[in-house]
Amino acid sequence: MKRSTTYGLLFAGLASLLLFMGCSSTQSLQEYYVDSSENPNFLVLDVPANILKLDEAGLSATELEALSSLRKLNILTFRKTEANADSYKEESAKIKAILKESEFKELMKLNTKYGRGVVKYLGNEDAIDEVVIYGDSKESGFAVIRVLGKNMNPAHFMQLLQAIENADLEGEGLAGLSGLLKI
Repeated sequence: MKRSTTYGLLFAGLASLLLFMGCSSTQSLQEYYVDSSENPNFLVLDVPANILKLDEAGLSATELEALSSLRKLNILTFRKTEANADSYKEESAKIKAILKESEFKELMKLNTKYGRGVVKYLGNEDAIDEVVIYGDSKESGFAVIRVLGKNMNPAHFMQLLQAIENADLEGEGLAGLSGLLKI
C-alpha cells in the first residue's frame, strides 16, 4: 500500500512538472487572434482560400499548384486612430513579441511606402504549413495575415504572391477584401 502511494505521488509530481514545462509565458498567435476578436479596435476575418477566386485570375500551372495547397486566410487588422494610439502601441508590441518568440522562421523583411513588415513561416523548407505576413504603419495601424495550408512549397508560394500582386483582381474575390485590408 505504501509503495503504490509513493508511485502515485511520483507520477503526480512528474505530470505536474511536465504540465508546467509545457506552459509558455508567451501567448501564441492563435490565442492572440482569439483574444483580439472581442476588441473593437480589431477587425478579424477568416477567409477560405476558394472565396478569393484566384483560379480565375489567369495563373500558371505552378501558381495553381501553390493555390491548391492553401486552405484559408486568417486576417487581423488594427486601424489606428487618435483615440486608440496608446492601445496601438501596446498591441503592436504584443504581436511583435509573439512573432519574435515563436517557432516561426523568417522568410523575408518588407519595407514599402506603406510601412514595414515581415513574412515568417512554420514548417520545413520543403513543406510550409503556415505563413504569417505582418505589416505595420505608425500612421495607419497594423495587419497580420495567417496563410494556412498543407505542404506549401516556398518557391511556388512566392510566385503566387507575385502573381497576386501583379494581377488585376477587380471584380474577383479579393476586390471586396481590398478595402478592408488597407491600413
